[in-house]
Amino acid sequence: MKAQYINPFLDATMGLFKDFLSLEVKSGKPAILEDPKDLSEVSALIGLAGETTGAVVLSFSHDTALKVVSLMTGTKYAFLGSEVLDGVGELVNIIAGNAKKDLNDFRISISLPGVITGNNYRINWPKGVPIITIPFQSSIGDFTVNVSLKEAV
Repeated sequence: MKAQYINPFLDATMGLFKDFLSLEVKSGKPAILEDPKDLSEVSALIGLAGETTGAVVLSFSHDTALKVVSLMTGTKYAFLGSEVLDGVGELVNIIAGNAKKDLNDFRISISLPGVITGNNYRINWPKGVPIITIPFQSSIGDFTVNVSLKEAV
């Protein structure tokens, strides 16, 4: 997968957390996600279609999801209710929307976000395309942004 596909998502994630949440995040080295089921308990998914197709998944631990959405809304959450899940979905929506600005050459449409919770779930990633996982560290918890994109034929 081309770096020109990954960098917009890395930049959009760092910008969102810094500008919108006033939270410094540090990105780790992108790597191939060996096990597609190796995601955290709360994941927000957004599909991409057009000249480039694929998916972007923002994945948090249970605790980090609560902390991030609490910071985002100014309300302290203690459990994964609909407000928290909606907040996580909105985060991936913002990331994908901001990344799309840097991917204009590829004429991409973005789907509505969905949120998955639990353990050992499976996402239907594009076939034959590596899943790149970008780890992030923050003072309120770690998370990953996972991207799998391919040019449509």
